[in-house]
Amino acid sequence: MNVGIIGGSDGLGKTLIYYFRDEFDVYITGRNHKKGREVADELGVNYIESNAGLANISDMLVVSVPIQNTCDVIREVAPFMKSGSVMVDVTSVKEGPTKTMGEVLPENVEYIPTHPVFGPRTTRLDNQVIVLTADKKGKWYDKVYDYLAGKNMRIIETSAEKHDFMMSIVQVLTHFSFISTASAIEKLSVDLTETEDYESPIYNLMIDMIARIVSQNPYLTYNIQSMNSNGPKIRNAFADAVLELRDVINEGDDEKFIDIAIRATKHMGDIKNALGRSDKAIGALSYEYSILYESIGQEVGLKHIYSGKIHVGILESIDGKTAVLKDGNKTKKLRIANIRILLPEELYRWKLENSNPRTAFISCVFPKNVHVETIENTVLRLDNIIEIKLVDAYAGPQIDDKFISLTFEVVALTKDDIDNVKCLFTGFGGIIR
Repeated sequence: MNVGIIGGSDGLGKTLIYYFRDEFDVYITGRNHKKGREVADELGVNYIESNAGLANISDMLVVSVPIQNTCDVIREVAPFMKSGSVMVDVTSVKEGPTKTMGEVLPENVEYIPTHPVFGPRTTRLDNQVIVLTADKKGKWYDKVYDYLAGKNMRIIETSAEKHDFMMSIVQVLTHFSFISTASAIEKLSVDLTETEDYESPIYNLMIDMIARIVSQNPYLTYNIQSMNSNGPKIRNAFADAVLELRDVINEGDDEKFIDIAIRATKHMGDIKNALGRSDKAIGALSYEYSILYESIGQEVGLKHIYSGKIHVGILESIDGKTAVLKDGNKTKKLRIANIRILLPEELYRWKLENSNPRTAFISCVFPKNVHVETIENTVLRLDNIIEIKLVDAYAGPQIDDKFISLTFEVVALTKDDIDNVKCLFTGFGGIIR
């Protein structure tokens, strides 16, 4: 199946390539042809300069362009869509695209407006939310639904109008309030690094969430605000609430303040679940930092959560934001916020895949009553031992009658690991031959 992505050289459109390229023949277009070709070459997909040409060959055409351009692009390519194909868009405002597709697409072309409620930094689809706002369902709908369900996504089916109202709370209100807070901090000329000595875990999470929103493409954020028809009502409600709260506090009306706070708290719903989730987030951050701190001086594997690259070495030190890793003669500094520490079994698996194991035959004289299985099981508990097996037992004239010479084949990751096995053998009372 040919999947075309209009806008596949940037943002979410580029991210979709990673999800589709192993299962389908992927073709992309982009505004900048040079950049588009470079992305296509890098990710192993095809580049086409014409949106209309892409529409003509695609079984599924995904429109992934800025919100303000989406309806224009739909109109541009509608006459060129392949008979029996389907058009999908991935914008966060649904009323306009849904209405436009219904008006301009031929009867023999299906359309499924969608909103993946995640950003281009998302690396996995499982448990991510996607909203479908199809106003009619054809033969493609079940195929798309089943595909998304097979990726373990959380699928919401609703109308474009309901979606846009919900997103006016989820996106318009939260983005507006977060950017307002960031703007207030800027106007107060506050140096956030100076607040670190006073910060609480909740403050940390709040600042991180605000930073995540304000660091997004400001044109995208503006269009989410301006193109959702519910936006003016939402922003006015927020501004009224801020002004009311300001005036109540400035006037010293503690009873009114308490009444507002209690009513707002009751309306928040399941407070216990909210506390549980936020406690989990705080606990996860604290736990990972503790694990890193306890690992100083030890070998660790640190995986960059965005690039996927794994760094292995001795953890020399950590401070509030940086982990310092020694790998041979090289020293690397990694931002703690961007890494996770590998579990022991993950580190071991990485070593197996990225090293050349050593094989050694170790002969050792033991008392005749030695228990071979105990020796083998103990050796396998050592770090970085891949395999051990007995290959020879010798009790000839050179060996005292009370002893036996055993030869083991040992496969380990490094020479030092082989030496550790020899030390263990001598600890069992053996003498290396």
